[in-house]
Amino acid sequence: MRRDYALLIFDWDGTLADSTAQIVEGVQHAFAAQQLPPPTAAAVRHIIGLSLSEAVYRLQPDLNPAQTEAVIEAYKNHYFTRRSPTRLFDDALPVLNLLKQHHWLAVATGKGRRGLDLAMQETGSGDFFLATRTVDECAAKPQPEMVLSLCEELGVRPADALVIGDTTHDLNMAYNARSPAVALTTGAHSAAELQQAPHAAMLGGLRELAQWLGHD
Repeated sequence: MRRDYALLIFDWDGTLADSTAQIVEGVQHAFAAQQLPPPTAAAVRHIIGLSLSEAVYRLQPDLNPAQTEAVIEAYKNHYFTRRSPTRLFDDALPVLNLLKQHHWLAVATGKGRRGLDLAMQETGSGDFFLATRTVDECAAKPQPEMVLSLCEELGVRPADALVIGDTTHDLNMAYNARSPAVALTTGAHSAAELQQAPHAAMLGGLRELAQWLGHD
C-alpha cells in the first residue's frame, strides 16, 4: 500500500546518522573534562535528541549553572575538534534518493545549527532536504515547534507530515504536533522504550521505512 505523505521529517542522530556511540563518547568526555563522574552509556542514550542544556540537567540535575555551561562547552569542543567525521547508515543515501522522488524531505534535530550543517557537509546529504530545524531556531523536542515550523514553511498540514525518529522524544514531538510518526530501532532508544510513545509503525531501519511507505 502506498502511503502518500507530502512531507517526511527525519530526526538526524540515530535515524539517518550512525552517531549514537559518537554522542555517548562526547558526553562522557565532557563530564570527565570537568572532573565530574561520567554518566553511563545507557543514561546518555536516553537523553539523545534533547537540547544540550536539558540533556545535561537530566544527567546531573544538581549542577550549578556554571558547571552546566562548562559541560556543554566541553561537549561542543569535543564535537567540533576531536570526534571522528559523521557517518550515515549504509542505506541512508540510497533510501533518501528514492524517497525524494515521492515526498518532500526535511530534518528536525536536537543538534545546534552549526553541528547539523557540519554533519550534512561531512555526509554530502544537504541537497536532499528542503528545510531543516535545530534547537537554535525552535523549542527542543518533545515540543512540537520544529514540526509545526517546517509544515508552515512548506505549506503542509501536520497531519500530512510523517516524523521518523529513533527516540521517544521524536515520537512525542510528532504527537504534540498532531503528526503521525514512525519509530526506527536503529538508534538511542530500545524497542521497549519506543513502544511507550505513540507511533504508526516500528521498523528496523530506513530500508524498511521505504518499503512501509510503498516504495519497494
